[in-house]
Amino acid sequence: MSAERLAGLTSWHADWRGLRVAVYGLGVTGFSVADTLAELGAEVLVVAAKADGERAMLLEVIGAELVEQADLSTPPERLTAFDPELVIVSPGFHWDHPLLLWTQERGTAVWGDIELAWRLRDKVARPDGAEGPADWICVTGTNGKTTTVQLTATMLLAGGHRVAPCGNIGVPVLDAIRDPEGFDVLVVELSSYQLHWVNRNEEGALSPFSAACLNIADDHLDWHGSLEAYTAAKAKVYDNTRVACVYNRADKATLRMVEEAEVVEGARAIGFGLDVPGPSDFGIVEGILCDRAFLEDRFTSALELTTLDELREAGLAAPHVVANILAASALARSYGVEPQTIRDVLTAFRLDAHRIEVVRVVGGVSWVDDSKATNPHAADASLRAYPSVVWVLGGLLKGVDIDALVAAHVERLRGAVLIGVDREAVLAAFRRHAPELPVLEVDADETEGVMPTAVRLAGGLAREGDTVLLAPAAASMDQFADYAERGRLFQAAVNEFLGGEADDDQPASRPDAD
Repeated sequence: MSAERLAGLTSWHADWRGLRVAVYGLGVTGFSVADTLAELGAEVLVVAAKADGERAMLLEVIGAELVEQADLSTPPERLTAFDPELVIVSPGFHWDHPLLLWTQERGTAVWGDIELAWRLRDKVARPDGAEGPADWICVTGTNGKTTTVQLTATMLLAGGHRVAPCGNIGVPVLDAIRDPEGFDVLVVELSSYQLHWVNRNEEGALSPFSAACLNIADDHLDWHGSLEAYTAAKAKVYDNTRVACVYNRADKATLRMVEEAEVVEGARAIGFGLDVPGPSDFGIVEGILCDRAFLEDRFTSALELTTLDELREAGLAAPHVVANILAASALARSYGVEPQTIRDVLTAFRLDAHRIEVVRVVGGVSWVDDSKATNPHAADASLRAYPSVVWVLGGLLKGVDIDALVAAHVERLRGAVLIGVDREAVLAAFRRHAPELPVLEVDADETEGVMPTAVRLAGGLAREGDTVLLAPAAASMDQFADYAERGRLFQAAVNEFLGGEADDDQPASRPDAD
């Protein structure tokens, strides 16, 4: 297929029939890609190192072909014979995977699932009757993406819009655009992997209604190769934004992204932060969360959204959560959601499991599950919420340096309990910055007993007024299926250690935003 014809495939209603497409990977995203393309009439060949049995069976039902080959260092013969005209790559494939290098050497176009979904977004009409397909509000960042997406979607829903949170949050965008009921707006969580494959300069490229990059810190460097490459991928979220580029005033990298982005004329830069907001910003004035962006007299006035006291009552007052609330509020306000609606949503909203979730408070000791803190930046935010901590940490570090994180928090640590396989760098950091601090280790070869042992060791260190905090600063796949399993096992171990579900002796403490 010529590049011109491929460039012309920008609609569900274009002629995709007979197009030979290879799909790399058969996870949730890969299957959604294959299912979509099969529905369009394309010829689909899925290539995977390992295929889930149910998905493999469903591929046969939808008319797609599967090649399963454990070693993909060389292209399977069937892939070579198939001679794909287009490759759609799943987020888990590194950009320098041998299959992708082979693909690029032969000059075959490579898209991600986001590129495909944007081209096909016009399948279903909007429920609100407005012209064109659903708007996209895109969210990325090292941490806080899922919470911000959920908050934004909930605010939009309360504002009367039919909305779907999708993307890296769990529901593939391709599934959302094919929903027969349709949506007015999609709130799309985008990982750096997904953004890497977005073609930013082509006509018809991704053009969000509004977009946000919440923060940037070392993460996934093993995938991108450098912080610069990781940041460049994240920066793509702002390209072609039409209304509002929401950035973090406390993170200059996100401001630079906005300044350097090619946006649609008229798009505004909207900053958020925990300090006093300037005109066109969201922030906090004397404990009141304010909007100084979406009102006529923004130079002398502000709109009240909620207060820190109200957020504290709802368990939403940790500083990084407040920052997420401000970012979500900015995105929702850019779409016309009223301040009172935002306030009502925040009164009822609760964080997902394993995000600074208080498990028990017994004997003056709080046990907190923040298993979702899978990198140092997230763990830093979590640690800052508590004055005295027994820190349970460790796992797969994904190529990032943990030294600065340890150095920043030694003064608040009662002790540490180390789990996971990547521990030498962690131990070295503690030896360097806190040689007298008790640092206990759970055997790296231990599997089923990891959390019971970690909880027992942490309990031996904790004193009244302490928080035992699971904030691993690392990925979980060395010893657990995912961060959720790690959190569930921690909670189970805590309840077992404390004697089941006995009544706690005091209310759960809330991290403060001050």
